[in-house]
Amino acid sequence: MAKRDYYEVLSIERGASDDDVRSAYRRLARKYHPDLNPGDRAAEQKFKELSEAYEILADPKKRQAYDQFGFAGVQMGAEAGAGAAGAGPGGQRYTWSGQGSPFDDAVFEAFGGAGPEGASFFEELVSHLGGAHAGRARGGARGRRRVAAGQDIQSEIALTFDQAVHGVQTSLTLERPSGDGSRRPERLTVRIPPGVRDGQRVRLRGQGGPGFGGGPAGDLYLIIRVQEHPYFRREGQDVYIDLPITVAEAALGTTADVPTVHGRTTVHVPPGTASGTRLRLRGQGVPDATGKGRGDQYCIIRIVPPKRLDERERQLFEELRNLQQENPRTGSPWKP
Repeated sequence: MAKRDYYEVLSIERGASDDDVRSAYRRLARKYHPDLNPGDRAAEQKFKELSEAYEILADPKKRQAYDQFGFAGVQMGAEAGAGAAGAGPGGQRYTWSGQGSPFDDAVFEAFGGAGPEGASFFEELVSHLGGAHAGRARGGARGRRRVAAGQDIQSEIALTFDQAVHGVQTSLTLERPSGDGSRRPERLTVRIPPGVRDGQRVRLRGQGGPGFGGGPAGDLYLIIRVQEHPYFRREGQDVYIDLPITVAEAALGTTADVPTVHGRTTVHVPPGTASGTRLRLRGQGVPDATGKGRGDQYCIIRIVPPKRLDERERQLFEELRNLQQENPRTGSPWKP
């Protein structure tokens, strides 16, 4: 099978900087490492390709030869340097040196078995790729203890509309990775702060996977999923609700008892209120997640005409129609 272009393997452009090469390798190595994909031959092959591509593109001389002559240039360089690096107990050994090493010049086995110190390649990898919280390896690459932060975990949690508004203490079951790479279910009690939104990520420090070599645990990220409410609608920190009123109430004004997310209250509808008018209830919305006040609630007026009229009601409406002098269509952009 023909080899793939090394730049394509790392998903970078030709002319990419050393930092781009290093960053691409780190990202893809985390995804395809065999210890994280046990039994996945495709992932193992992909990781081999990544390691080979990085070995060439991270070395300025090898990269120059590859850019000029392609795989033939790489082969010529390999034959010229044969014997410079021996094979370790677990297979071919790659020794990173000079610029571009993502492992601070660590020496590790490509696959299969432990290195000279009895540490697996995965231990070498996580000691340097433990994520944003990874501790640096203590000492050199040989014979020293490695320390790395644990793996971050992401999980979804479903909340009712009221729970998202007011916050809640709840429990969930998640599979937390253990030190041996397996996962075990665990019941966890979490506190969700007031005002969270649908799709928001809540970070729980130290609730992820265990650290390696005494390193700190990773973090747990909860993705909030909020159920719809039967009559409240939320936009940011504001809450909206439809308020139906009669024709007479719209003309003469009225007061109405309405629910809010904090309890019931009274709203005053002024005379002559049109359908679609927004009446504002200040401070009756969703609390800010940082504790800085609340949003507002808006009552949207919906004028509801009577569906049936008895004889007396019909007479009164006819009298009203005959008495009214105003034409609501006057001034419309189309000719009334």
